[in-house]
Amino acid sequence: MPPAPGDRDARREDVSEAVWLALAEKGFGGLTLRAVASAMGVSTGMLMHYFPTKRALIAHALDLLEKRTAERPRRERPAEGLATVRAMLLDILPLTPDDTARNRIWVSSWDLALADDGLASDQAGRYTRLRSTIRPHLEAARGLGELPAGADPERLAAGAVAFVHGLVVQALFDPGRFPEDVQVSMVDDFLASISAARGPAGAPRTTL
Repeated sequence: MPPAPGDRDARREDVSEAVWLALAEKGFGGLTLRAVASAMGVSTGMLMHYFPTKRALIAHALDLLEKRTAERPRRERPAEGLATVRAMLLDILPLTPDDTARNRIWVSSWDLALADDGLASDQAGRYTRLRSTIRPHLEAARGLGELPAGADPERLAAGAVAFVHGLVVQALFDPGRFPEDVQVSMVDDFLASISAARGPAGAPRTTL
């Protein structure tokens, strides 16, 4: 018998918490109806009233992961321009145990997204939103003279996201080689590489 509407609403938070516990323990590879039901102490049959298919469970887990990522504590934005871009990139990296756990879950979701057109489209949308949050600060940096006048904020935002997620993966797989200080230093090197500083030949650094 399906739960009554009031019961469904009351248990929604319990369901989400159980999904999160399953993700934190084993990532998306271990996310099953059985694992979530076990975390809740209920039957898989009851849980199927909320998630009739494995895909529905995965879609909910991705939404929950995005929500918890958006709600995580963040660094203060110290100033307009590259200082804010720096803070935003540092917020993405696995610099704390919580950030490391969250990034592990995100990376574990990529195989599933690549195998499902709908999930892949959702993930592409997340990247679009991430780039769009960084781009205005790059535009501000260009206006402040921190970037070359001809810099393309859209392209630089794409480069920043590609850089930081590449660093995330390396830090997750090889934390000994990429401890916190190395990650922070690499972010600073990246920002220096796109800044308005000129190289030895006097040409502005406009490439990523």
